[in-house]
Amino acid sequence: MDLDEAFGLVGEFGPQQKKLAAFLVLLQVFVAFQSMLIVLVGAVPEYHLDQEGILTSAEALAKHVRFTSNFTSIATEARLFLDVIFGYVSAFAPNYEIFAASRFFVGITNGGMSLVSFVLTQEYVGKSFWAMTGSLTNLTFAFGIAVYALLGYYIRDWRLLAFVSNSPGVFFFLLSFMLPESPRWLYSQGRVAEAERVLQYIALHNGKDKVVVKLKPCKGVIKKDDSTPGLLNLVTHPVLRWRTVILMYIWYVCSFVYYGLTLNAGELGGNLYLNVALSGLVEVPAFPLCMFFIEKSWSGRRKSTATFLIFAGLACVFTMCLPENNSRFFFSPRILALYGKLTVSAAFNIVYIYTSELYPTVVRNAGLGVCSMICRFGGILAPFVPSLKSLGPSVPFGVFGISGLSAGFLTLLLPETLNKPIAETIEDLQMPVYQILKNKKVNQLEENF
Repeated sequence: MDLDEAFGLVGEFGPQQKKLAAFLVLLQVFVAFQSMLIVLVGAVPEYHLDQEGILTSAEALAKHVRFTSNFTSIATEARLFLDVIFGYVSAFAPNYEIFAASRFFVGITNGGMSLVSFVLTQEYVGKSFWAMTGSLTNLTFAFGIAVYALLGYYIRDWRLLAFVSNSPGVFFFLLSFMLPESPRWLYSQGRVAEAERVLQYIALHNGKDKVVVKLKPCKGVIKKDDSTPGLLNLVTHPVLRWRTVILMYIWYVCSFVYYGLTLNAGELGGNLYLNVALSGLVEVPAFPLCMFFIEKSWSGRRKSTATFLIFAGLACVFTMCLPENNSRFFFSPRILALYGKLTVSAAFNIVYIYTSELYPTVVRNAGLGVCSMICRFGGILAPFVPSLKSLGPSVPFGVFGISGLSAGFLTLLLPETLNKPIAETIEDLQMPVYQILKNKKVNQLEENF
């Protein structure tokens, strides 16, 4: 039997897979804490100078700064209130330099952990549940943003906030050793016996102890003296190369617009903690919207991703057209920013699922890894875009808007993956869909006889 048949036999989303998925999905709360830490820890509270006149040095200026809000941040401790701060935070760092360097490494490991956990969540379950588990992963990240805002509201000391936000990582680290390897990855590497053992383990804990899993040899497996499928295939294989270039740009824009609007929560005016919480909670409606549209034949993955990206771009473009000090509720900059956050969150949610279906199992990690790497560049550049306000107050939203629109239209060049079989090897990409389905039926008949 092939993998899809094996998952149908052992259970596509049984009790054991629910436990594994729950662990990996809840991990996204910790990922959200780390991703959003700088929004509160690096926030600049209101301040005033307790001495009038000209102060001739930065040291003299710092001595006379008085912050009026009742929370601390790296700005209150290091007096970095005149510059845009982009860095990472460490709870026990004695100075800003160590503090920023430690957060740099946290950012690297956090991105890798997020990617691997997403791939594992998908590959533990049957194909028909990928949309649900993928959406739950991103929904939990949004929920983590709101929880982080709540923590920040009650914990006003930035060092204690950083410590508390980092603490869940110990729990997840200790339990991570209980996770089995992905059966799809093992099978794609030719380690059929190991894949069978993992599937047998899942079947046993799903209450199907009498099930016997026997997989057929995986065709197209690379021999030991050949190169392992990986990054090079994304460049040399024409289908993968075309998909990767488009997906890289889509992921970059999703991250660019998403974090541009998320990290800008502190710049919207009003209550800082409420803005951060709303920027997370506004993503919650994206979950049912995604689940509804991506499973419909008239929309699917491709059209849904394109539509949400275009709507996100339009929300940002419309913000440019608003007059200054606009007080209309449904057309205020804050509301339009939340509209944009909702739609780009939906696109980001779908693109994770869509990308994992566009790549064969043997290069899925490599493909997602490259897209995720490019995605980080969008996150890095996003905090600097608000500085373009010096050219005009609406310029930052123009940049986000054009990016969203262009990525949305480019998405239409990709193939649809709804109700299509998952490619296990690179050779499957060159095989028409009907041929893959035909081969599966032939294999079933051969096994019956």
